[in-house]
Amino acid sequence: MLGEARWRAHGWNQGQVAPYLVFLGLIAIVAVTVVAAPPDKFGELSVILGVAAVIAGWMVAGSRDGLSVSASFIVFVLAGVFLGARSAIVAAVLCELTAALRLRTRTRVVALANLPASVVPAIAAALVSAAIISGPSDSWRFYATVFLASALAITLSFALYVALGRTLFPDLGKYEIRTFVEDLPSTALNVLLVIAGAGITVRLGNAGIAFALSAVLTFSYMAHLLERARHRSEQNAALSWGVLGGLIRALDTRDGRAARHAAAVAGFSRDMAEKVGMSPEEQEFAHTAGLLHDIGHFALSDRVAERGVKLTEQDWEAIERHPVLGAEMCKDLKMYGPVAEIILAHHERVDGRGYPRHLAEPDIPEIAKIISVAEAYDTLTASDTYRTRMSSFEAIRELRHHAGSQFDARYVEVLASLLSGEGVGYRHADDANFDAELDIVRRLREARSGKKSGKPPSPPPKKPTRPAGPPDKTSGKDMAGLSSS
Repeated sequence: MLGEARWRAHGWNQGQVAPYLVFLGLIAIVAVTVVAAPPDKFGELSVILGVAAVIAGWMVAGSRDGLSVSASFIVFVLAGVFLGARSAIVAAVLCELTAALRLRTRTRVVALANLPASVVPAIAAALVSAAIISGPSDSWRFYATVFLASALAITLSFALYVALGRTLFPDLGKYEIRTFVEDLPSTALNVLLVIAGAGITVRLGNAGIAFALSAVLTFSYMAHLLERARHRSEQNAALSWGVLGGLIRALDTRDGRAARHAAAVAGFSRDMAEKVGMSPEEQEFAHTAGLLHDIGHFALSDRVAERGVKLTEQDWEAIERHPVLGAEMCKDLKMYGPVAEIILAHHERVDGRGYPRHLAEPDIPEIAKIISVAEAYDTLTASDTYRTRMSSFEAIRELRHHAGSQFDARYVEVLASLLSGEGVGYRHADDANFDAELDIVRRLREARSGKKSGKPPSPPPKKPTRPAGPPDKTSGKDMAGLSSS
């Protein structure tokens, strides 16, 4: 408390002093180690591990200023065990500086987080090894020491990175004990690789460890390539979702119900998929396809969205092509698998009289059948519908009337079961919000990780103001009013 009072008296606060303390502490630890640690063993292995340290740093896989993955841990622990604490420091510094150049990490992050989280564990591994064994040997005691040094180093590295990150860099990602626990399998693999490297060095000499490290570095390079591919995937996802989301919003300026309708169909479709026991991945497909099912409307003329306009045969032909156009627009959403195929089939009918391909019931994707029911229900019950609004009860009765011809009877009943006991807000989806359902941040995060998380959040949204939409089609393949075009 007295020291903190003195800092404040000189115009300093704890946040300003902490970086200096960390850096000076690191310099002090390194200086004491260089002066007091047992002598290092220099030789051919020093060159091998030095080169490996540079390559490991350059092949790092990770993000700027964030956690990264490389072979540096294996290199600096082996340097500490076989060469000594000074060599371990050099290996750790070479790894981190090379990685910093590769990732363009901020100098402040390198000096105050990355270097301490590598150098201090490297020193600890070397000192533990020197305290327990006198040198490398093909004995259980030696391998047990390597295990202890490795486990200590990797645990200390994570603890230091998290502590320094939280204290000095609040803008960095938050990592917790749970993160360390979740990564235990990869942590154990790293420790085993160090032990294997130590055994190869003892039994086969420098040539053996050089060969083993080349294999490890090859895998590190593969991880580097994977990270680049993930980054490209994230960029492509950002572009794709940005364009598609923008098209829906642009469509909403022409047809005031488009965005709300897309959000409502997405929510109903996801919940129906969950109700019938589909997997989280299939639920996500249903949600995404529901969100984008009418994206093909963007290619239609403005007159289609106008109220009270009699559409021509050419207009109806264009309307019946919108699933094809939508599927074409969505076919490059690679991580969302069959979404394009679902969109293409969402106006097919179980009696084979749907469009655009007139598929028979067994050939229609199950999720497309779900979207068909969800879309018709929202069209019948929404406040911005272009026809006389129905109650939820009346809409389900109407859907049941066309079950077995236009709709799959099973999914009509699933929706009826889902709606029972729900409030008006859910049953009529007047407050469905496109941006909340799109949840672009979540989708980009999933594109980076390569995973889909299933059920997205649906917070309360903004209510639309301008009802509009196409008139009923009285002579087409869909029963009048039961499906928005």
